[in-house]
Amino acid sequence: MDIVDIAKKELEKLTETEKEISNIDFKDKKKVSALYSRQKRLNEIKDTYDNYLSKEEEIKENEQLLKDPELRELAGEEIESLRRQNKALVQKLKLLLKPEDPNENKDIVVEIRAGAGGAEASLFVGDLYRMYDRFAAQIHNLKVELVSSSPVEGGGYREIVTFIKGKSAWSLFRYEMGVHRVQRIPVTESQGRIHTSTATVAVLPQVDQEEVNIAPEDLKIDVYRSSGPGGQCVNTTDSAVRITHIPTGIVVTQQDEKSQFKNKAKGMMILRARIAAYYKKIEDERLAKERKEQVKTGDRSFRIRTYNFPQNRVTDHRIGITIYHLDAIMDGELDQIVGPLRVANI
Repeated sequence: MDIVDIAKKELEKLTETEKEISNIDFKDKKKVSALYSRQKRLNEIKDTYDNYLSKEEEIKENEQLLKDPELRELAGEEIESLRRQNKALVQKLKLLLKPEDPNENKDIVVEIRAGAGGAEASLFVGDLYRMYDRFAAQIHNLKVELVSSSPVEGGGYREIVTFIKGKSAWSLFRYEMGVHRVQRIPVTESQGRIHTSTATVAVLPQVDQEEVNIAPEDLKIDVYRSSGPGGQCVNTTDSAVRITHIPTGIVVTQQDEKSQFKNKAKGMMILRARIAAYYKKIEDERLAKERKEQVKTGDRSFRIRTYNFPQNRVTDHRIGITIYHLDAIMDGELDQIVGPLRVANI
């Protein structure tokens, strides 16, 4: 069964979904949201499917015109154009027909950390943050909220943590988790040698309190005064918070807000996301062992992409795509890579 037949079968759910909506109890907000989301997806599949069929009919009509010597050339060009359009529609159907992801409409936590490469790796953390900020806020109208940052002397960051909020946040950023490698000539390099550095990116879906139940006795919470680069105090009150989840050993520190309450609230959001990711990884490893094969989970040890500045080139190693517009990518035009990744659904 090809993707067009699969789309036709999927559209059988549209009438049933519309009937459910007409009889829904609007007090059940989660069910209302889920049904309207499903209706929107099915309508988009229907529009794409109908568009595909319409173009197939146009192709057949033009194929009849190939018999006419005067119209043959024009009809041939039109057929080529229509087939290109339908090829794009098939790719869109593949994307729309992917199994629904439970994290699809969730906000996310993005954590960028310096890896190998010293000062250059720290600078790259800042570059990745700016790229993601532009991609999310300017191109996709998502809300970006800086949660915490750990600047280092000489520029750059040891770590940057940010919230990205909006319905498409997870689907746009889920393929960013992994090791990002940069190759460029550092400003401090006098002989023009290219250095290789890395940064790791983690993308965690935010989870509700009821999804991850954290017992108060499993937490150790310490408060202290916020500090900046070099250890100097930047706050005269004990507003910074360190939260330790004793069963897993996961530690979250938060000091960007002046309020201890706000720091704790943000810290708990990050903690819940990390705990959910921690247990998911354990479950993935268990399933992989049972199937006796390695399951790709987007683990941060997996090198996903190389950014080569001297050649203005970026390569995504998972799907073998290379683009010679690194400057545009770093300005936030990530759809050139994210689009093919979403279609491939690796």
